[in-house]
Amino acid sequence: MITRFAPSPTGLLHLGHAFSALTAWARARAAGGQFLLRIEDIDTPRCRPAYEQAIYDDLHWLGLSWAEPAMRQSDRLPAYDAALAQLAALGLTYPCSCTRADLRAALSAPQEGHGPDGPIYPGPCRGRAMTSRRPGDAIRLDIARAMARTGPIRFTETAAPRAGVHVIAPEDMRASVGDVVLARKDIGTSYHLAVVVDDAAQGITEVVRGEDLFAATSIHVLLQTLLGLPTPSYHHHRLIRDEAGKRLAKRDDARAIRHYRAAGLTPADTRALVGL
Repeated sequence: MITRFAPSPTGLLHLGHAFSALTAWARARAAGGQFLLRIEDIDTPRCRPAYEQAIYDDLHWLGLSWAEPAMRQSDRLPAYDAALAQLAALGLTYPCSCTRADLRAALSAPQEGHGPDGPIYPGPCRGRAMTSRRPGDAIRLDIARAMARTGPIRFTETAAPRAGVHVIAPEDMRASVGDVVLARKDIGTSYHLAVVVDDAAQGITEVVRGEDLFAATSIHVLLQTLLGLPTPSYHHHRLIRDEAGKRLAKRDDARAIRHYRAAGLTPADTRALVGL
C-alpha cells in the first residue's frame, strides 16, 4: 500500500491535518507499505515558503518520515498541461468566460443544485470550441460527453460507514457534479486535475483524506478513467471538529500544531487530542 498526505502551504497545519497525516502513515505502515508527502502549492498567491517549512517541521515532530524530496505541484505544471490536452483531444473540454456575476444571474432561475465545487454550472459557455479560448478563460469538463464515453464509473471505499464498492451512473454525475473546472484562469490547472495526475505519478494505491472530500471522488475517478490512469481505493476518515461541531480550518490558528508544540505538548499528547 502507498498512501500520501498532500497539504497546501497556505497556513499552519492544525489538529485535523495531524489526524489525516497520522492516519495515512499508520495505514501504510500496517500494510508494510510506504507513506509519501506531496506539497500542493499551485495556488501560488496564497502559498508561503514559511508555511511549507512548517509542514516539514510539524510532520517530523509527529514522528513521520517520507521519501525525500517531497513532490511539489509547482514543479509539475507540464504534466497537468499534457493531461488537459489529452482531454481536449477527446472533445471533452470547453473554455468558459463566465464571471461570478454571470453565474449568479444564470443561477437565479431554478437549476440542479450544488456539487463538490458549489452550485452546478448552468452551462452558458457549454458547446464553445477550444479554438475560441481567450486569455482569462477557464476550462471546464463537459460531464455529459465524458460520461457518455465512460458509462458508469466505480471506486472502492475502505472507511466505515461507506465501505464497499460505489457505482456512479451518468445521470447522477450530471445532476450532482456538473461541468467542473479543470483549469482555472489564474493557475492553469485545478485541484481535481492535479490531484489525479499526481496520485498516478506517485503510484498511490489508497487515497486517505477527510470525509468532506467524498463527494469529489466521483470527479477524480472519472478523470482517471478518461486519462487511462489507475483508480486507487479511497479512505475518507472522520473530521476533527471544534467544540461547536464545526470542522477545523486553517483560520483556526489556536489549534495549529505549532502552538501545541510551543505549549509543551508531546506528539503522544497530540495523538490523544485527535483520538489516536
